[in-house]
Amino acid sequence: MTFLSILFALLIEQLKPLRADNPIYAWIKSFAARIENWFNAGHAHHGRLGWFVMVAALTVPAGLIYWICLRISPLAALAWNVLIVYMTLGFRHYSHYFTSIQLALNTGDEVAARALLAEWIKQDTSDMDVTEISRIAAEKALVTTHRHVFGVFFWFLMPVGPACAVMYRVSEYLARAWNEPDHMKQEVFGRFAERAFYWIDWIPARFTAAAFAVVGNFEDAIYAWRNFADRWTDEAVGIILSAGGGAMGVRFGTPAESASGVLPIDAATVDSTLEASDGFPGDAPSPRTLQSTVGLVWRAMLLWMFLLLLLSVAVWLG
Repeated sequence: MTFLSILFALLIEQLKPLRADNPIYAWIKSFAARIENWFNAGHAHHGRLGWFVMVAALTVPAGLIYWICLRISPLAALAWNVLIVYMTLGFRHYSHYFTSIQLALNTGDEVAARALLAEWIKQDTSDMDVTEISRIAAEKALVTTHRHVFGVFFWFLMPVGPACAVMYRVSEYLARAWNEPDHMKQEVFGRFAERAFYWIDWIPARFTAAAFAVVGNFEDAIYAWRNFADRWTDEAVGIILSAGGGAMGVRFGTPAESASGVLPIDAATVDSTLEASDGFPGDAPSPRTLQSTVGLVWRAMLLWMFLLLLLSVAVWLG
């Protein structure tokens, strides 16, 4: 049932992508803002309480409905699983930005590429050259794909999969919503949400990096992962980008970030000493890097699906 749920959800999303500004996501964002207003009294333990209330309010109903569907019919449970995976996946949420940037760079339209990237990452891109645009777009794509696809896959495989998938996506959102906005950066309210997602994402991030290594240049991916992942202050981002860059033969997180004043995606910063001479395997990013990123993501997706199919067959035969 797990394999079929993911397969059907992916097929539906390819035909009818769920918009990032859909009403359900808008309601969750509004709910998170209300929780923050209700619980934020300037103490860290208030953030912990708010996090548990928010996560429980969304995951418990998902688990209960799944349990009820199982009692009604396996088909009902399958339908609920497909709906939850469809709602928690984000494979196509932001792909239009990535595709449009790729097309703009391929046609030499750097102005359009900068504008699209600025809209996507919500940062000033006016001084970026083609190399920097390519690098940041590829980095954003890899991390976004992990958090909207592979991380969801991992938690959906757990017992009571729909509830776990919802927990992962909600915790990922709260880690951003309660820490990244300007008015929240100095608040202690979001510290627990950030730490909770660190542990929730600890294993999935490494599974994603391992998948990139298997479907790409394995030796360079593992070498970069082991020697350069700690250059990023966000550990999970460092693992994903170092392994992904090594797998593609591309150097991510170069000093151009510091020179232009541009932070890597999701506020993860990188040590300015990371240079080609440090031994990081790969070349500087270019427009071709975007095509390599697409190929790496799809190969990793096929690997996950193949392994899941083998697991499902083993369970059926057992």
